[in-house]
Amino acid sequence: MSQQLNHISKLMSLVLRHQPEKIGLQLDAHGWTPVQALIDKLLAKGIAVNEALIQTIVATNDKQRFALNDDKTMIRASQGHSIDVALNLPESMPPNILYHGTTGRFLNSIRSNGLQKQNRQHVHLSATVETAVAVGSRHGKPVVLHIQAKAMFDEGYKFYLSDNKVWLTDFVPIAYITQ
Repeated sequence: MSQQLNHISKLMSLVLRHQPEKIGLQLDAHGWTPVQALIDKLLAKGIAVNEALIQTIVATNDKQRFALNDDKTMIRASQGHSIDVALNLPESMPPNILYHGTTGRFLNSIRSNGLQKQNRQHVHLSATVETAVAVGSRHGKPVVLHIQAKAMFDEGYKFYLSDNKVWLTDFVPIAYITQ
């Protein structure tokens, strides 16, 4: 992804997941906003975008962070929100094991408190070790935690699979975490 596309993608992530007010954007209760409204607000901030560029960013984002509706008139972040949106994802049965990428500096807190969603709506889990390593690498030397997801599900914990294949849950207790 070019530097320009990467910059716009990061700004889209910020406004669609965390701070829509930064550019005066309005999201509906499910996190959707008209593509044209996003374009207009970005143009007003001096950022040269158009519908084709937005569609390219959505299609080429390596983490598939964004989703368009069927007629490509509405856009939202697939997951990772720190603002309250109802993604309306169906509850899903996870595989036996899921993974969480982190770094060593967070291990004491995780061992004491489990995995908490912090300022996000959900704890994010990966289906592969490789993805968890990539996530952990963003913050330093990666540590991959193994989550007994199916056992949690069997005990009544809810799991959701986002459009971009990130597993989401509200909390992971210590008893279900191994390294």
